[in-house]
This record gives sequence, structure tokens and C-alpha cells, in this order.
Amino acid sequence: MARTLWPVLLASAVGLLPFTVFSTYLVPIADEAGSGVAAMGGLRGLGGLAALLVGTALAPLIDRVPREWAAAGALVALGLSAALGASGDFILLAVFCLLVGASTSVLNPALTAAAADRFGTGKAAGRAATLVTATQSMTAMLAAPVIALPALFWGWQGDLFGVTVVSLLLAVVFVARRGKQASAGDAPAGQRLGYLASFKALAAVRGVVPLLLIGFLRTAVFMGYLAYLAAFYEERFDLDAGLFAFVWTLSGASFFVSNLLTGRITNSARPRVGTERMLAIGLVAALVSVVGFYFTHWLPLALAMTALHAASHAIVAACVVSLIVRRCGTSLRGSALSLNAAGQSLGVFVGAALGGAGLGLAGYPGVAVVFGALVVAALGAAVLVARASRTDDDPDGKTDKTDDEAEAGTEAGTP
Repeated sequence: MARTLWPVLLASAVGLLPFTVFSTYLVPIADEAGSGVAAMGGLRGLGGLAALLVGTALAPLIDRVPREWAAAGALVALGLSAALGASGDFILLAVFCLLVGASTSVLNPALTAAAADRFGTGKAAGRAATLVTATQSMTAMLAAPVIALPALFWGWQGDLFGVTVVSLLLAVVFVARRGKQASAGDAPAGQRLGYLASFKALAAVRGVVPLLLIGFLRTAVFMGYLAYLAAFYEERFDLDAGLFAFVWTLSGASFFVSNLLTGRITNSARPRVGTERMLAIGLVAALVSVVGFYFTHWLPLALAMTALHAASHAIVAACVVSLIVRRCGTSLRGSALSLNAAGQSLGVFVGAALGGAGLGLAGYPGVAVVFGALVVAALGAAVLVARASRTDDDPDGKTDKTDDEAEAGTEAGTP
């Protein structure tokens, strides 16, 4: 599966690099632009805003064009944005942030949908989609050291120009691959839904709206938790930035491994635990770990909670993507994944804001209450997802079995 999807996986990794460079080299970038660090860092929020607006507005269009074309266009925009950012000009850096957010809001759903389309509509498709998200989580964990070494030779500007070159080359690859294979975007015009009809059709798919809500709430909790993680470890355990780097690595590694394994286990031919049940288990673990974490005064236990919390969110993320891909089919999955990504962009802002409010009002116990309440709300949405599964005519049944047989043939070398 990874060999088949290598351009998709590489493109998903490249999509994370521009903002990683921006965050890693924020101080020298601010110096180059003649700006303060706070002002320059604030531009990062433009990317999230652009991702929210563009991802929501273009969601129905993701399913109306070939996936490869959507990905290629987004990669060209990403490469252009990286080249603009390398200029070091404050205005162009603002445009850089806007373009990166807008391009990734199209790139990530298109890549995830393209990966799923190669393996049908059942569990094999869900596994392919979660392989993309696992690659992204691995890249987020390893990107900083990966870009730091080349930057020793050509600086942060060279990193961004490197992103430009790789993005444009990958765009060419996607266009070339498009000419050799059919895509889900090739549905006859009469079968394509209108813009507003796509939103209505998505709302009519059982369990999709609660899944999108879970994706938003999960992101709000996890990103809000991460926003104050360093401050918590410094205040309670006196960990400086150097030691905290190991905590960050622990969290990232836990997320990556859990996301990868969950995608494989829940989308296997005969899973021991259903995807909906695994989703509930992940949310319960997230609730226990996020509440318990803020009342912990013993460092080993805090580290265990950190690992558990990251792993639980990875479980939830993989289950949400798998269920969206399997429920929506090829005609709507791009739209649903785009809305899921837009909801996650909104969740970043909401989580940080609510976490800060809880911290200001009641300290870390207040943060625990806020994030715990969000997870409880997500558990309520998970109940609706489970009910929708029970009312489906063929949940994880014959259709998925057929796709699993196709997947087994693919893994054995059958085209």
C-alpha cells in the first residue's frame, strides 16, 4: 500500500514543511523582516483562518474535479507560497501564511481521498486514508530536525526554496499519474451534485455530522492541551526547554504509533474491535488522561499521561477518518474530509482560547474541567455515531468484505 501511494505520502509530508520552517526559524525570520517576534508569530493565525474559510468554501468542489488535479494545483500554490516566504519581506510573509493555509486546506483532503479511492469504499480505503494521516503525524514529529540539518548549509530561505522545488516536481508527478489512471473525479456530469446539494447530501449520510463534530472537539482538546504543555511542565516539574524537547518527542511518537496501528487494526478484514467501539475507547482514554494529567504531581505519572493522551487522540483521529471514508464513498468523501480539516482548523483556535480561559479563571484544574467537558461532548457525539451504525443496512458487512478481499489481492501483488 505504501509503495502504491508513495507520491501521496510524500506530498502529505511536504505540506507540513512550510509552517514547520516558519515556526522553527521564527526569530531569524522576524529579524530578516524587521519585525518583532510577536507580530511575526501572529501571522501564523492567518493560515488557520485561510484554511477554515477556503476548506469550507471549496469542500464540495473537492469531489467535482480529479483528485490528482486538485492535489497538483494545491502543490503549485504551496510551492509559490514557499518562494514568496523566502523573500523575507513582511507583506510577502503574510501572503505566505495565507497561501500555505489555503493550499493545505485543499491538499490534505485531496490526498486523503485519493489514497482511499485507490482501494475502493470499504476497510482497505479506510486503512489507506489513515496511512496518510500517520505519515503526517510522523512528519510533524521529525520535520524540525530534518529541516535543521539542511539549514546549516543554506539557511531557512534554502529550506523554503527546497519546498518550492519538491512541491512543483510532485505536481508534475500527479498530473502525469492522472493521465494514466481513472479517478473518482471522472464521474459523469449528470451524477455530480451541485454545490449546495453536496452539503445536503453529506448531512444526510448517517453519522457523518457527529463524526465531524468529534473531529472538531478532539482537535480543540488536543491542540489546546499542547498550547500549555510546556508551561505546565516548567511550572510543576521545573523542566527547561531542552528537557521538554524529550516530552514533545514522547507525545509525537505516541501519536504516530497509535495512529498507524489503529488504522491497520480497525480496517483489517476481521477486526477484533469495531471502529465505533474503538472510537469510544479512545475518547474515554482521552478523558481520563487529560483530566488526570493536570492533577498529577509525580513526573513519571505525568509522562505516562502525556503518552496516553497523545495515543488516545491518535485513536480517535484514525477512527474518524476511517468512518468518514467508509461511509461517504467516493462521491462525497473529499467534501467530508475537507470539512473535517476545516473543523480542525477552527478547533485549534477554540482549544487555545478555552484552555486559556480555564487557566485564567481556575488554574490548571480549570483547564482540566474545560477540556474534560469537550471530551464528554465528543462522547455524546460518539453515541450518535454508534446508533447510526446500528441502523445501517450493512455496517462493516459484505461491502467491506469485498474490499478487504481486493486489498488482500493488492498486497499479494495483484493490480
